[in-house]
Amino acid sequence: MRELTELDRKILAQLQGDFPICEQPYAEAAAQLGITEAELLERLQALLADKVLTRFGPMFQIEEMGGAFVLAALAAPEHRYDEVTALVNELPEVAHNYRREHQLNMWFVLATETKAGIADAIARIERATGLAVYAFPKEREFFVEMKLEARL
Repeated sequence: MRELTELDRKILAQLQGDFPICEQPYAEAAAQLGITEAELLERLQALLADKVLTRFGPMFQIEEMGGAFVLAALAAPEHRYDEVTALVNELPEVAHNYRREHQLNMWFVLATETKAGIADAIARIERATGLAVYAFPKEREFFVEMKLEARL
């Protein structure tokens, strides 16, 4: 990983919470940092391109908007793992996918616009892979705010 600049650290610290909600949020955030909007956008793109950040964007309570969100898993045979990963990741409903050292070795998050969309996405994955998908819906919601210092 590349060395973070002082500006990178400042941006990461500032934008972990309280992102401005206004007509020009990036301009407002940039002004708070003492830089231009173009410079902020350029730095964010560089942090994403360098994989310092894997994602930059809002987090929504999808259920409040009528959608659904579920953690799901399947047991991918080792000799098919890459093939199954590609098939699962083809679905736009798959938010992210990760490998685990467990009988259920592939875990992924499904996010859909409607509650019925979860069952549909699971059915499509099962048809495409020939493997059973196990859904683990949220039982309770916890809010844990964690802000990290940007120092390496």
